[in-house]
Amino acid sequence: MPEHTFILNGKRVTVDIEDDVRLLWVLRDVLGITGPKYGCGLGVCQACTSHVNGKAFNPCSVPVKDIGPDDEITTIEGLPATVNKDLHPMQEAWLEHDVAQCGYCQPGQIMTAVAKVRQAREQNREITEADLDEIRNVCRCGTYHRIREAILAGATKY
Repeated sequence: MPEHTFILNGKRVTVDIEDDVRLLWVLRDVLGITGPKYGCGLGVCQACTSHVNGKAFNPCSVPVKDIGPDDEITTIEGLPATVNKDLHPMQEAWLEHDVAQCGYCQPGQIMTAVAKVRQAREQNREITEADLDEIRNVCRCGTYHRIREAILAGATKY
């Protein structure tokens, strides 16, 4: 089987797996990273949202062969280390605003929120309601109002 090497949550990992296996299954079934959730397998629901090189992406729709040895994959498990804290400020905001009900989609929601705030900052601006309108993560519990509040609050903390 082919070997695939990449950086996962700050550590270099190598897996022996076929090229066409989706990265989500490599993360969950091979490496034991369970934060990114399986929802649709098509990148539509975005429950699996993680970061590749700081940008949001959906590992359910990316074959492991498309990830290079210098690519940095960050999942919800590795997010706090990006700010050298026990919890990322966005995670803290999620708790403060009591966002989660079932919690299934929340790792993907948080990872999307962090990427969206990062995108706004790279453009030298604050996150706006229009930015929030662009977020397409599905929450089956319907906590969208609290999600939006938590994103705005979390954005002020880092």
